[in-house]
Parts: sequence; structure tokens; C-alpha cells
Amino acid sequence: MRALTYQGKRDVRVETVPDPELQEPEDVIVRITSTGICGSDLHLYEVLGPFMDPGDVLGHEPMGVVEEVGSAVTALKPGDRVVVPFNVSCGTCWMCERGLHSQCETTQVTERGTGASLFGYTKLYGQVPGGQAEFLRVPFGNHLPVKVPDGPPDERFVYLSDVLPTAWQAVAYADIPKGGSVTVLGLGPIGDMAARIALHQGADLVIGVDLVPERLERARAHGVHPLDLREHGDRLGDAVRELTGGRGTDAAIDAVGMEAHGAPLARAAHQTVGLLPGSIAEKVMERGGVDRLAALTEAIDVVRRGGTLSISGVYGGAMDPLPLLTMFDKQLQLRMGQANVRHWVDDILPLLTDQDPLGVDHFATHTLSLEEAPDAYGTFQRKEDGMIKTLLKPSAG
Repeated sequence: MRALTYQGKRDVRVETVPDPELQEPEDVIVRITSTGICGSDLHLYEVLGPFMDPGDVLGHEPMGVVEEVGSAVTALKPGDRVVVPFNVSCGTCWMCERGLHSQCETTQVTERGTGASLFGYTKLYGQVPGGQAEFLRVPFGNHLPVKVPDGPPDERFVYLSDVLPTAWQAVAYADIPKGGSVTVLGLGPIGDMAARIALHQGADLVIGVDLVPERLERARAHGVHPLDLREHGDRLGDAVRELTGGRGTDAAIDAVGMEAHGAPLARAAHQTVGLLPGSIAEKVMERGGVDRLAALTEAIDVVRRGGTLSISGVYGGAMDPLPLLTMFDKQLQLRMGQANVRHWVDDILPLLTDQDPLGVDHFATHTLSLEEAPDAYGTFQRKEDGMIKTLLKPSAG
């Protein structure tokens, strides 16, 4: 089959690799019809290379059609249409039963001290082959894949794999009061969708912060109050407080993560580590890695005293300095973590209708073939061509 593979920093290639095969009785093989490029894929492209091997298959936002099922699979049959959550979660362990699918005890990568395995996402999370490919082996066929109806286009459902649950959890963790306010830092796919969900759930004021004009205009069109980071710079907190009676918003969502703009020293550290041999770079990042924290520190600034900070952007640093004095003094509540995808599906599915209240049907800005994926990664990383969300089409629906 054809699949997008990691080859090195800023080097991904579509290659022919062996087709996946059933390995366990509950496995299913899915023919991928749509798969997204995620902002966190860019962390692999740019920063997390020390935890990748050449040839690793990328991608964790797939959906498609079941081609083959294992002998113990009763919930699905060939021909069923499914979305695959990015957490590899069993659905039956102690953590999964409590809705913490990102901490699944069956697939936790205990040798790395990390949570549930993830599709297409580094040695830190199991080095499981990903879904930017023509076919994908999916374990736990009776519990993990989300069966969706035939008929509507893939665009209606594919974001159940990551974007919708991650944004939904970000808003849930932000705990915005009815009629309250929230600042969303970063208007990429997750931040954009989180802003829409916050408005849908009754937030009165949603402020969206970014520095890419297309992202700001797209958010404005959906009722978000945009703030251009290029204009406000070091006065972002003042701008937010001016909109909120001097207090700041009830909550802030950091949808940026480890590669925020405005952190030149940490950026230099990332680039330096990228020049080290793989085994050495891996040890440096595990024990002394530092993220670019500009978005997180801005979030701490813009949220009101007694407010809530929700972090959905991916961080990977082991030695990140945080302004704990400010956080303690402001009496902030803090929630974060990988999305528990399967936990939120039942809340989200009823919204994926012809009425389309969250605008999923036209959420993608680009739809490309799998063979165009390497160029798309570069375009997305450079924030060019108005690219906010890209779907790849490995095979016909």
C-alpha cells in the first residue's frame, strides 16, 4: 500500500510499504477514505524527530470502510463505515470505564512512562503505524472504531477522530459559565473548533488570538472576536481586559502548544537538539527538553483571577519553567491532557446533521490526494495558501 512515512526533520515521503494484516482476534483492517493532517503532526515534522524512526507511518485522523475483521469482532462487519479515534484505547480497562481513554491501561507505554498509545505518533506513544495510508490495522474492533451512517460525505464525520473531541474537551475543561467568556490562543483547527463549540454551548464572548489573517477572518465569520497578535504584541492581556471590564476572560484555552511564536531562546534550543544524533537528542529531550511557552504564558495573563486554564496544545518539555507565583496568586484552575476521544463521541454525534451547527461540512480548507501530502506538510508548517485544515484522500469512498 501507499503511505506517508517519516524520513527526517521536515522530510516526509509517500512510499510503498507492506499492507497491514490482522494480528489479534479483535483487529479490523480499515480502507482509509479520508485522513486529516493535524497541527500536532507538525511537531513530528519539526521537533519530535528524535522519537521517530525513518519509515514510521504518520497520521492519526482517519476514517474509512472496514475491509476485514478478526474472528472475535462482533460489532463490525466488512463494508461498515467507521471513524478511528487517535487514542488506541481498549474500552474496557479501569481508565477507559471512567472515560479516560487517553490513559488506557491496556496500551499505556509503561517503558516510557506515558499514557495510551496513539496512532502514528512516536516511540513515546507506542510507535503504532498511522492512518495517512491506504489501509490501517485497528485493534479493539468491538470498542474503538466509531461506526457512522452511510450517505453523508466523509467531511461530516472524519473530525470525530481528533478535532471535534479535542476541541470539545478543551471547552469542557475550560468550564466556561453560561453567558461567560473565553480567550482561545491559536486559531488552527483545534482552536477554531473550540471557539465554535464555546459559542454553541452559550459563551457570550469568545476572543480568538492568532497572527495569520486567514485564521482570524475565518473565526470572525463564525462569531468570534479576533485579536491579531501582530497588532497587540506584549499588550495582549491589556486588550483582553479592555474587552472584559478590566478582569480578563473567565477561561483561556491554549490551543497552540510547544511551538508557539515569540520564544526565540526555546526555538534555538529546538533547532540545536535537532542537529544532535538521534539517540543523544532523544535523551536530551526526555530529561531536559524545553518548550516554547509564549502561548501558555499569554493564557495565564489573559484569564481573570479565579479563572480556568485549559490546555489542549501538545507540550513535550521535561524542564519547562512556569510562572507559579502568578498562577498561585491568581488562584487559577488548570486542566490539560490528550483528548479522551471515545468519551466525547456520544455528545458530539447528534450535532453532525444537515443543520451542521459547528460548520464541519466545510471545515477543511484543502482536500488533496495522499501523494500530495509531503508538499501539504510544508505548506501547513509555513502557514501558506490559507491552509488551516487539510484532508487527504488515500482511496475512493
